[in-house]
Amino acid sequence: MPTHEREITAPVDLCTPRGRLDPRAVGWSRTPLHTTALPRGRGRRKKWEYWCVLTPTHLVALTVADLDYLSLTSVYLLEYGGVETGRSHLGPLGHGVRLPDTLNAGPTTALGPVRSRITPGPDGDRLRFACDTPRGRLHADLTVGLPEGHETMNVVIPWSPTRFQYTSKHTARPAHGTVRLGERTLDFSGGWGVLDHGRGIWPYDTLWNWGAAAGVTDSHTVGLQLGGRWTRGTGLTENALCVDGRLTKVGEELQWDYDPDDDSSPWWIRSPSGRIDLVFTPFHRRLDRTDAGVLVNDTRQCFGHYTGTVRTDDGTEISVDGLTGFAEHVHMRW
Repeated sequence: MPTHEREITAPVDLCTPRGRLDPRAVGWSRTPLHTTALPRGRGRRKKWEYWCVLTPTHLVALTVADLDYLSLTSVYLLEYGGVETGRSHLGPLGHGVRLPDTLNAGPTTALGPVRSRITPGPDGDRLRFACDTPRGRLHADLTVGLPEGHETMNVVIPWSPTRFQYTSKHTARPAHGTVRLGERTLDFSGGWGVLDHGRGIWPYDTLWNWGAAAGVTDSHTVGLQLGGRWTRGTGLTENALCVDGRLTKVGEELQWDYDPDDDSSPWWIRSPSGRIDLVFTPFHRRLDRTDAGVLVNDTRQCFGHYTGTVRTDDGTEISVDGLTGFAEHVHMRW
């Protein structure tokens, strides 16, 4: 059954000329249609790009963010079995990073100890970054493709006329390239890219769940985009399935049942209708805690495998068997 949420099918501005949420922007779309220039003035504006590229044996994640009063660049590499490394850097007042106002409107760059450049193109995005880590120098050159007609989850979450978020979540985008750590090279051919592109004006204290995965299962290419907590009461969600490039938007709030303090216990993620019925079994947990005064972050991100069933708009039920992905519990004061 299709979602009750309003589908946007034509370009629209996120904000009015006075910097408030434009009511016409509230809804979701299958491709990025929002122009997302935010009003000037320091305080609550948040802009970021988060990429995670997953393979059956290793993954890498890159974050570039301008949080108005801080900039953040972060790289994280995990080889399954527990070998991990990375580096993060905070800068004052957004210094050292540059993000375009709108998705695909230009490159995203970061200078400093973690240097990176994300370059959009007609067929996908090129991710390059370099930094020193405790395990050696880390370099990456990855390409995440965007096949013709591949649909993505784009939605505006409206807390109020002055607090709102536009998110563009992409799953099941084919990836290739290499990451070099010291003298070793890791091949990302056959990998899958996940994107979290965000532009918005946030409340100070926020709690959220997010999960994503991608791969081939039950003879279909499946991407899972799962959210929770932060969208409650707004009338919209960020939940979607991407099956063979076609999006199924899920308007139900998901039920998340898990123990964030247990490294190995499973997570149950379900929709009330049964359209999504998944178990996520972690094999590694990443803890990221930051207390920088104006920014307090408690992130508990688990990597693992999804099993269960999902159902598309046309009623097709798909067996999910061991898709690699992640699920996280995040509390931010920012």
